[in-house]
Amino acid sequence: MGRGRAKAKQTKVARELKYHSPNTDLTALQRELAGAGKSDHTFDDDYKEYVDDDDEDHTGEDPDPWARSPR
Repeated sequence: MGRGRAKAKQTKVARELKYHSPNTDLTALQRELAGAGKSDHTFDDDYKEYVDDDDEDHTGEDPDPWARSPR
């Protein structure tokens, strides 16, 4: 029981999203997409030894349980 109210709310939200689009600030979107060519992030090579390489470290673990088995 109680599924009717939850489903009605989901339907209401879906209908609002479908038929009423929010106001979009196109100038802000254009600024964000244009952006600067240079990244703000700088990476230090001193920490290379701490990078986790999945292919090397996890070879002995169980395979992915959600992966499809070969046929």
